[in-house]
Amino acid sequence: MLNCIDNSGAALVECAMVVGQKRHASIGDRIVVVVQKQRGADSAGMAASSAATKVKRGDIRHAVVVRTKQKVSRRDGSVVRFDDNACVLINKAGDPIGSRINGVVGQELRKKKWSKILSMAPMQA
Repeated sequence: MLNCIDNSGAALVECAMVVGQKRHASIGDRIVVVVQKQRGADSAGMAASSAATKVKRGDIRHAVVVRTKQKVSRRDGSVVRFDDNACVLINKAGDPIGSRINGVVGQELRKKKWSKILSMAPMQA
């Protein structure tokens, strides 16, 4: 389970598979996810909030991992570890679905050519 940190409408997603490899996903890897929980979807305002969201519960989408709880070693010898696992939803072409990213993203996205996500993020760590 990963937190979705963009404003696409998804709050919690589950990883279905890692695209292009047979191992676990790391920062910057493309994954296929299933939306488990919508952002701001309570029982009373479900119809009102669904009109503004871009994704719904049960949708299958592509995403990029931007934070992991697993420690990641860098070339300078430092080790970075985040408090949660987080991702950003993207379309098939690789463009983010949301227009804003909330929270920190890993610096490893630069090496994996996700510059559009880096430019939207408020901070890199």
